[in-house]
Amino acid sequence: MYQRLRDLRSDKDMNQTEIAEVLGMSQTGYSKYETGENDIPTDVLIKLADFYETSTDYILGRTNRKEFKR
Repeated sequence: MYQRLRDLRSDKDMNQTEIAEVLGMSQTGYSKYETGENDIPTDVLIKLADFYETSTDYILGRTNRKEFKR
């Protein structure tokens, strides 16, 4: 899951600070999600999935299908 977060961020050519701003949090707080130091709250997971236009299942590693059809 943590590698997927990094990969999704990298695919958008964004840094941790920029993603943290999207989420309304600090870069340090977001960094802890990418390293696995902190669990990702459900509401943040949903925001990330919406932002990256993918599913929460993809982020969590439950599927390898990156595309999400609404």
